[in-house]
Amino acid sequence: MFATVIITLLLCAVVALVVRSLIKNKKEGKSSCGGGCSHCALSGKCHKH
Repeated sequence: MFATVIITLLLCAVVALVVRSLIKNKKEGKSSCGGGCSHCALSGKCHKH
């Protein structure tokens, strides 16, 4: 029982950090795919230019 609670808390913390990182990157205008948009076929669809 105790191990389940600890693992659940750790997983929740990891998810919270990932979400925080995604939000921070979005505010800074960074791409979520990690690549540059110059060669992307959908560059006009995901970012307002």
